[in-house]
Amino acid sequence: MIAKRAVLGNINMVLLPDKCPELNPQDNVWQLLRYNWLSDRVFVSSDNIVDHCCEA
Repeated sequence: MIAKRAVLGNINMVLLPDKCPELNPQDNVWQLLRYNWLSDRVFVSSDNIVDHCCEA
């Protein structure tokens, strides 16, 4: 369910579909990280994952 929000008169809201990574740049970054730096590794902790993301 979409909550109603107050929008100024000069701004149009455009809702993205649920699964649409090509329209969301953040999803492209995560896909690049997963394929190039985070795949085929074993992490010992969640901090280790964050460290690898920061290095990438």
